[in-house]
Amino acid sequence: MSRGFVKEDDQEEAPIIPPRAALPAGETNYVTPNGLKELKNEEEALIEERANLDKQNDTERRRAQAVIDGKLKLLRERISTARLLKPEDQPADEVRFGALVELLQNGNKQEFQIVGVDEANVKKQKIAFVAPIAKAVTGKKVGDKVDFKLGEETRKLEILKITY
Repeated sequence: MSRGFVKEDDQEEAPIIPPRAALPAGETNYVTPNGLKELKNEEEALIEERANLDKQNDTERRRAQAVIDGKLKLLRERISTARLLKPEDQPADEVRFGALVELLQNGNKQEFQIVGVDEANVKKQKIAFVAPIAKAVTGKKVGDKVDFKLGEETRKLEILKITY
């Protein structure tokens, strides 16, 4: 059939589904207990949003459902691959996944928690375990000093405190 006889409304573009935070290929999807809880809360919110769609226009409703369904698919993949690591199971004297790390960097104190990629949020001082700074301090103990390369610059880091 010629495209000239097709209504324009029938030519819907596929909705753009925003990707989730990047998890490098081959990396395990580690999550903290709080991170897993946040993923499940997000899933519940999307399910509720889909159930309560109130669009007058069928086309708008279908698009909104497609976006929500796409987000749910990506989210459920993350939940199904999540590997829960409990902070209490980590060695207390060593920087590991879930640790709250206080360090000295170029004379400034800095504090952050090492978390999963979906939970990472710089504003909340939560750094993904795949971030360069997290990799640099993982396995270190209080008092250890680390050279951290940031582009051409090398910064000195000193681990001051580790808590879980």
